Amino acid sequence: MTRVSRAWLFPVLVAAIAAVAIAFVGATITHLGPWYRALAQPHWAPPDAAYAAAWTAIYALTALAGVTAWLNMSGQREGEWLIGLFALNGFLNIAWSLLFFRLHRPDWAMVETIALWLSVAALIIFVWRRSIVAAVLLVPYLLWVTFAGYLTMTIVRLNGPFS
Repeated sequence: MTRVSRAWLFPVLVAAIAAVAIAFVGATITHLGPWYRALAQPHWAPPDAAYAAAWTAIYALTALAGVTAWLNMSGQREGEWLIGLFALNGFLNIAWSLLFFRLHRPDWAMVETIALWLSVAALIIFVWRRSIVAAVLLVPYLLWVTFAGYLTMTIVRLNGPFS
């Protein structure tokens, strides 16, 4: 194995494992049961199948952005910051599903969306200095979180208050 291929191996494995783990945990706490089905949805809400397709694309792009950014970091300290920002983002991603689907608190999830959005924006800003490509790969994620936040806010308005 050449040195170049080994340099790619570690970040690719880490990004793939992280993306699959976050997707798996998020999927296991996302329950589209009677409570969710009873929520009034706006007429423009996507069909359920669209969410899986969107998240699959977002996780793939985010993993690719992580690898691209990692390979362009100038040192260990920057790499640690990158991993920390991605870890925070993964935590916030899972927290949204937990709040919305398990705790049945779309109102809390709506507020949490702000932190999730800020974490994606922070990733874009952080990686932009080292890799414009990585930053651009994260833009669909930011757009999706923006859309999800607006959808969540609309669901809260249509169904609230929650307790």
